Amino acid sequence: MALAGLTTEAIAGKPLRIALLGYRSQPHGGGQGVYLRYLSKALVDAGHKVDVISGPPYPHLDSRVRLIELPSLDLFENGLLSLRPRHLQSMTNIIEWGSKLTGGFAEPYTFGRRAVKYLRKHRGEYDLVHDNQSLSFGMLELQRMGLPLVTTVHHPITSDLRIALNAARNPWERLLIRRWHSFLTMQKKVVKQLHNVVTVSDCSRQDIARDFGLQPAGISVVHNGIDTDTFRPVPGVRRRSRRLMATCSADAPLKGTRFLIRAYARLLETYPELELLLVSKPLPGGKTEKLVKKLKLQDKIQFVSGISTEQMVRYYAEATVAVVPSVYEGFGLPAGEAMACGVPVVSTDGGALPEVVGDAGVIVPAKNVDAMVTAIDALLQDPTHRQELGEAGRRRIDEKFCWQVCAGEMTAYYREVLANADG
Repeated sequence: MALAGLTTEAIAGKPLRIALLGYRSQPHGGGQGVYLRYLSKALVDAGHKVDVISGPPYPHLDSRVRLIELPSLDLFENGLLSLRPRHLQSMTNIIEWGSKLTGGFAEPYTFGRRAVKYLRKHRGEYDLVHDNQSLSFGMLELQRMGLPLVTTVHHPITSDLRIALNAARNPWERLLIRRWHSFLTMQKKVVKQLHNVVTVSDCSRQDIARDFGLQPAGISVVHNGIDTDTFRPVPGVRRRSRRLMATCSADAPLKGTRFLIRAYARLLETYPELELLLVSKPLPGGKTEKLVKKLKLQDKIQFVSGISTEQMVRYYAEATVAVVPSVYEGFGLPAGEAMACGVPVVSTDGGALPEVVGDAGVIVPAKNVDAMVTAIDALLQDPTHRQELGEAGRRRIDEKFCWQVCAGEMTAYYREVLANADG
């Protein structure tokens, strides 16, 4: 992030009025919701005024952050038959319904239309607008309106598309995947015209530049934060000697759950008492459920979902080793949260994970079951090394990836954007 020319006084200037935008922001639906929740809180902690403007499902926010709800049809929750005559009064609703009807995903586009409509009326309430990866045509309209705009791109969704296509079983499935990802055509056009793009890791910067045709030097990096007050070691909770834990979307190909399940099946040959706890909810009849049945692991793997953050932290406190099997991560919140809890981590080298884990965990090649088995086996046999890695992981997150550090760096970036806008 280039901050040359900014004085200390400019960086530490008056509190800012910030609008954070998210087209869907429920924190249990993915990393983007977590990002909005904690970034908004950290910015308020730093003294700024923050509104989150979001479509459904809505975020869980600090009480000091105002939520501005922009209702959509939310067809992934409500289904196509939820359309009512009153919805037909809105062209945005018609576009959203028609796209879903044909297998598309129009939420980023339609959220952009709704956000422009709201901000035309309320533009004077904000010093700066920060979009969380909608990359919609509406963001270009906000830019034309003269609103200082920052856009976070966590990683290019083109990566998700490639992985999903590689995992597809037939041409029909590939066709449906391409149709759902058709919003990428819009995002590729929009991102080239945005003035202020920021991402969460150097790996994501390189991937965004490659897939979207940008220069890496034109993309700034502000690393994500980890909530180190919530994700922390829990004194008094007994750590088990034979439990693996992972937090990953069971049926999302890029999360690599299938590789961990195969590695676990292999490890059971040596450690028949070994447990695997997956914070995940596999789809009924989906690929993960079928793999578990094929390997006869129905009675061995424990799936948990819908749990509180406090329960998640307790599970980490009980885990022997946390595994992050992802094929790709734009940042790697599961690795950071496990490290913050003092759990030794075995992580793949997928995407930005090595940036987060560093030398405070064990890194193995993505999609390599043999390497994962070897790394986990070594840690299961070495409790001293497990303790050393757990302590090193907590230190690394405290020093480099807490939200206070993120908010400070993001504030400095905002002030650079505002200084350039005034110039």
